[in-house]
Amino acid sequence: MRRLWLIDLFPKEERESSTKYHFSKEEEGEEEEEKEEEEKRAAIPFGFSLVFYSVTLRFNSIRIQIPEQPWYMNPIFSILMGGVLLFGSIFIELFFILTSIWLHQFCYIFGFLFIVFTILIVTCAEITIVLCYFQLCSEDYLWLWRSYLTLGSSAFYLFLYAAFYFFTKLDITKPVSGILYFGYMLIVSYGFFVLTGKID
Repeated sequence: MRRLWLIDLFPKEERESSTKYHFSKEEEGEEEEEKEEEEKRAAIPFGFSLVFYSVTLRFNSIRIQIPEQPWYMNPIFSILMGGVLLFGSIFIELFFILTSIWLHQFCYIFGFLFIVFTILIVTCAEITIVLCYFQLCSEDYLWLWRSYLTLGSSAFYLFLYAAFYFFTKLDITKPVSGILYFGYMLIVSYGFFVLTGKID
C-alpha cells in the first residue's frame, strides 16, 4: 500500500515547475539581479509563494558610548532598590514560612501562600520592566545582567531577614546548630536568587 504524503496532495507539475525554477536558474548562472529575485521568493508546498527579504546587519566596530548616568541609575543602587521592592512584597509571609520550618509549627494557609507567590511573580515582572525602561531611556543598553541581578538581589535581603530571625526568634546557642541554620538559609537564598532572577 502506497503512503500518502502531504506533498502528494498537490499536482506533480506544480511541484516540478517550482523545483525546476529554483535549480535551473542556479545552474544557468544568470545575472545578479535575477539571483536576488530568486532568493526573495520561496515556494512552499501549499501552492503559494512567500516573499521574504534577507536583511544584512552591519555592526560598527566602535562601541556606542554610554552617557554619564544620574546617581539613581548607578548599577549597585538600582539593583539594591529593586531587591528591596521585591522583598517588601513577601516579607510578611516569610515570617510564617520560617516559623513553620524552624519552630516546627504547621502552616495551614496554603491559599494565602499561593496568592503571595502570584504577587511575587507579578511584582518581579513589573520591577524588571520599569527599571529596564528607565535604563534604556537613559541610553544604557547593558540591561540583560542588570535585570537578572535586580530581581535576584532580593535573595540578599532574604538572607539578612533570616539572620534577623535567628537572633530575635530562635534560641540556638550551639555553634554547630547556627552553622547548620545559616548553611540551609544560604542554600534557600541562592534558590530564591535563581527563581526570581529567571522571571525577568
